Amino acid sequence: MDWHCRGDVQKHRYRDGIPGKKCGTIILSAEELGNCRDYTTMQFCANKLDKKDFFGKSDPFMVFYRSNEDGTFTICHKTEVMKNTLNPVWQPFSIPVRALCNGDYDRTIKVEVYDWDRDGSHDFIGEFTTSYKELCRGQSQLNVYEVSGDKDSQYCYLLRFPAALLLTASFPLFICFSTQIHFTVAIDFTASNGNPSQSTSLHYMNPYQMNAYAMALKAVGEIIQDYDSDKMFPALGFGAKLPPDGRVSHEFPLNGNIENPYCNGMQGILEAYHQSLKTVQLYGPTNFAPVVNHVARYAAAVQDGSQYFVLLIITDGVISDMAQTKEAIVNAAKLPMSIIIVGVGQAEFDAMVELDGDDVRISSRGKLAERDIVQFVPFRDYMDRTGNHVLSMARLAKDVLAEIPDQLISYMKSRGIKPNTDPPPAYSPAYSHVLC
Repeated sequence: MDWHCRGDVQKHRYRDGIPGKKCGTIILSAEELGNCRDYTTMQFCANKLDKKDFFGKSDPFMVFYRSNEDGTFTICHKTEVMKNTLNPVWQPFSIPVRALCNGDYDRTIKVEVYDWDRDGSHDFIGEFTTSYKELCRGQSQLNVYEVSGDKDSQYCYLLRFPAALLLTASFPLFICFSTQIHFTVAIDFTASNGNPSQSTSLHYMNPYQMNAYAMALKAVGEIIQDYDSDKMFPALGFGAKLPPDGRVSHEFPLNGNIENPYCNGMQGILEAYHQSLKTVQLYGPTNFAPVVNHVARYAAAVQDGSQYFVLLIITDGVISDMAQTKEAIVNAAKLPMSIIIVGVGQAEFDAMVELDGDDVRISSRGKLAERDIVQFVPFRDYMDRTGNHVLSMARLAKDVLAEIPDQLISYMKSRGIKPNTDPPPAYSPAYSHVLC
């Protein structure tokens, strides 16, 4: 675990210090470092800075500050001094992104401009604030900053922010600027889950406690919904007989609306899930391929990096259509798509481990998957025996979503897609086909 540390020294008389002596305190503040490992390179210039030297112009340099969680600022970079000029062009410099903002692209970055003096009493020229998100927009009018100080109409300009570096950018940069996440849920309604009216069933609706399906859905969904702007999610079920004719479906909308299977937020999905348990008959078999292909159809329609699709499958048992599912996953690996599988209950999940592909890349008909897009976790590994469901569900969400950023980045790199600083177009798949 990495930390930013900063220290402040304050004079203070300690009662238990050295008698008769004034002792000081050292206050050490720490902040956990984000996971961002990116570096950025930038270059600034300025125009018409204030003249501070009596016999010359000014010797300006810039000081960059990262804002801390407690509202204070910490120096993270100083430029070189440009001698005797009011229109400096500083050299390009590289810096870790987490040194600038700890991976928080909206965090304030403060920049101060000083006139260098030999005795260290540097004269303040002015200051401005920005953010990494703004800097990522590159050289434009958006990155012209008025330097507020004693003199009006003095400006700093971002000269360089190479677009080529954005190809190595992290998950948040795509999410901030150009990629909309679409989250779809698919829930196992096969009979192996047990009768929902009985307490032994994995679908049992206990009025006082959520079942494993609801807990897994809530833990994962509440995290990933923050990346979905409209919080409207398609929610599907598979492996049940539907009213009124008892037709078996492996791709039915939980809200009963074939034309519009969207649910409003996690609460909407949970309500639709509970309602489905009252109207459908649990049956079988456990087929994944239909829901994988369902999401893949929409992913195939937008492969420009503006959309990325995540399918969460929650299931209790052994998969019945392994060959078809492997083929569907191999085909989906070429698309902007990831699949999360959460296994509930005590069944053996060997087939799910194979689909995960961490050790051996999944293949179908002699063709290897282009990317690893599946993450599998068994829910039982996260059941806290002490009853601390909040902590255990936080661990579940963390591990389930751990591979999504790298999977998204791997797709973008494979297609040579860079973050687009223009807002992504609105997109809402038209669920006009008949679900089967």
